[in-house]
Parts: sequence; structure tokens; C-alpha cells
Amino acid sequence: MTGPIAPVADSEPIDPRVRVGHVHLKAADLERSLAFYCGVLGFGLHGLIGNEAAFLAAGSYHHHLAINTWESQGGSPPPEGSTGLHHVAFVYPTRAALGDALRRLRAAAVQLTGASDHGGSEAIYLRDPDGNGVELYWDRPEEEWPRNPDGSLKMVSKPLDVEKLAAEGLSESSIQQG
Repeated sequence: MTGPIAPVADSEPIDPRVRVGHVHLKAADLERSLAFYCGVLGFGLHGLIGNEAAFLAAGSYHHHLAINTWESQGGSPPPEGSTGLHHVAFVYPTRAALGDALRRLRAAAVQLTGASDHGGSEAIYLRDPDGNGVELYWDRPEEEWPRNPDGSLKMVSKPLDVEKLAAEGLSESSIQQG
């Protein structure tokens, strides 16, 4: 199939309550992935299937992220220019929580691949140990989102001040601990 995809005539829109339940990633080394997702990002380990699969979550949900080595043990990342997952995105509840995530990444010497202010959200981008793209972001309140004259969302991509973001995360962490 090439060219633009035409909308299907007479199709009904998807139910607006549909949401992403979880993301399932293939990994080369489960322990290395757990060290990153649990040790660096702070997800909780909610279950294991032997040494081949793990189920991780923020809070008590059964799993937001699953990682397995069923078809990928010892494998390498897909080559540039191939299809597949561009990135998985995790939404943080506040700017301070995102700043804390940035502080954790820095403490673990994880390199960012980008950082953007999208108007309605602020995001930092990185790669996990298997080369999967990861976006960590927070949404501004919807009333603050930039809009086009017709009221539609105005998509922007401006540089994000990561130093200011990291400082906010640090100050919020100090408040929570004190």
C-alpha cells in the first residue's frame, strides 16, 4: 500500500474511552532492562515468567510495561531505517515529577537524545538499553495548550530548558522528603 490513506467511508469513530493498556517490548537481556526500567526509572516489578519476561508498573496497576526475551535473547536493536516502535511514552503527573525523572537519569549517566517543549507538554527523550525510544513527559493543563485560530491544537517543538526542569524536580524532591 502506498500513498495517503483515505478514511473509510461510513466508519464509526473509535470509542473515546479506549486507551493504551500496556506496552510490551522485546529485549536482549532481561536483567539489564530491569536495571533500567526499575532501577533508573523506578517502575515496580509486578511479576516474572521465569527469566524470560517481566511485568512492570507505576503504582498498583497490574502492568504498564512488559518486557520479554522470548524471541530476542542476546539480539541486537533493529537497524536504522527499519520499521517498528518509534518510542514508548510515559506521562508524569507534574512537571516536578518529570524533573525528578531527569535527575534520576542524570544520576545513572543516561544520555538524553532530545528535550522539547511542545506547548501542551514538555518531553525528554532517550534510548533504553536495547535502543528502544523512550519519551518521558508531562501535560500542561489543557487550558494552557496553544491553539490555532480555528481552536485546534497548535503543535510546536521548541527547545526545553532541562536545567530549569532538573532544578524543579530537585526542589520538589526536597519538599517531599522534608
